Amino acid sequence: MNDRVSSDAKQQDTVESTHHIRVLVVDDQPMIGEAVRRMLASESDIDFMYCSDPTKAIGMAGEFHPTVILQDLVMPEVDGLTMLRFYRANPATREIPIVVLSTKEEPRVKAEAFMLGASDYLVKLPDPIELNARIRHHSRGYIAQLERNEAYAALKQSEERLADELSQAAKYVISLLPERLTGGITTDWQFIPSVQLGGDAFGYHWLDSDRFAIYLLDVCGHGVKAALLSISAINVLRNQALPSTDFSSPSEVLAGLNKVFQMERHNDMYFTLWYGVFDKQKRQLTYANGGHPPAILMGGSAWETAELIELSQRGTMIGVAPDTTFKAAVVDLPEFSRLYVFSDGVFEVTRPDDTMTTYAEFVSTLSGSKRATVSPIEHVIGAIRTVRGGDQFEDDVSIIEVTL
Repeated sequence: MNDRVSSDAKQQDTVESTHHIRVLVVDDQPMIGEAVRRMLASESDIDFMYCSDPTKAIGMAGEFHPTVILQDLVMPEVDGLTMLRFYRANPATREIPIVVLSTKEEPRVKAEAFMLGASDYLVKLPDPIELNARIRHHSRGYIAQLERNEAYAALKQSEERLADELSQAAKYVISLLPERLTGGITTDWQFIPSVQLGGDAFGYHWLDSDRFAIYLLDVCGHGVKAALLSISAINVLRNQALPSTDFSSPSEVLAGLNKVFQMERHNDMYFTLWYGVFDKQKRQLTYANGGHPPAILMGGSAWETAELIELSQRGTMIGVAPDTTFKAAVVDLPEFSRLYVFSDGVFEVTRPDDTMTTYAEFVSTLSGSKRATVSPIEHVIGAIRTVRGGDQFEDDVSIIEVTL
């Protein structure tokens, strides 16, 4: 009798492709192999293979991918218990159910077989109904395990692709962020993308020789969609691409963005925005707020004596209601003025115990940076990293510092 009886054995290289029940019989007696084949001949969904040489069993299992192995206990050259050790030591056969076939019931031998990794123990040859039932029982469990492994592998691959996409999106967002300035106006900033990438983006630029625009936005949600919307909005601001809009007027800018970025046209996504314009000649800051956290102005005669002023003008989020009007506020700037604009990721930081920091705590940290030996932004970022207990954040962390 040929070692390979089933004509379907070569149809697939892996059980993952078909998940057929596949039985490999390893027995030095061809008559046992033939008897099992006949018992299963009427089961059209079961593939069968016979191996008479135990030294070839693992190699054949690697090709055939059985869902259950029927292993004879007493054989020349290599006995069944030794084969159990080999099966469990080999990655290709480690998880395959193995049913030991013996000529008699021996409790000590059975106990050793189970200790070595046997899944079942049968006195050969059992009734065809019982054999069929046991083969199906063990195969179902093994196939379910294979399917779980496949699902996990597919999920992991999907997560890796998503992580790569988020990484590329984060790099693109960072490439759009402005260069730090020195001179008449000095700027500094920090942007730390979250694990899932939020929708933070910001910028600043001269509108003309006297007026300087500063803005930061935060799109709802996370992921590539949020990043794409933030990039679209920031490009509009950077390129002043709103028709009939005076970009030196914060209220007009917010109103124009609100019309263009209505949420029903952008996957039900909206964003918050703080937009301000510094007038160098008047030493005034005009600003408007679309649902964003208040900016903070540190003002006085010098940094060491500067007082904290909250720029708390409030407004509706961008994209929620098409006919919303936005009001601007104006503040006269002291001799020394340093402006901080930030996203809520700076102050809504989850601690290891699942409690969250508050806006008031952030304000206290920022105020305390006057006594720090590092820059204010480094002081703030260091503080929230300490609170978080690491560098991974649930939301984007964005903060701009502008010394006017």
